[in-house]
Amino acid sequence: MTKDTLTKDTLTELRDLTRAFAAERDWQQFHTPKNLAMALSVEVAELAEHFQWLHTGAAEELDERKREGIRHEMADVLLYLVQLADATGVDLRAAALEKLRLNGEKYPAAVVRGDARKYDEY
Repeated sequence: MTKDTLTKDTLTELRDLTRAFAAERDWQQFHTPKNLAMALSVEVAELAEHFQWLHTGAAEELDERKREGIRHEMADVLLYLVQLADATGVDLRAAALEKLRLNGEKYPAAVVRGDARKYDEY
């Protein structure tokens, strides 16, 4: 690993790789926020399809073919999300940290531990 690789966060690296991938194919013209959001929703549906009709989706219910499909769909979801964040100027890491903080305020552990209800139901 180079020093640059060690200092670059993985989301930034994925962003750069997806930019290069799209540029090599002249696809940036199609990567509007609307199109990326729609593609992301399709990939999420394809991910969910792998779990459809399983009892829980636990590891023991998944064979290697299913695991591979799930892994590939998760990668598609992540890559489209990174591209959508890039197209809209969202720092995903900062947004995720902010959302964790907000959720911590909305769902204080001492109040909600073991309780799956929505924040406005307790």
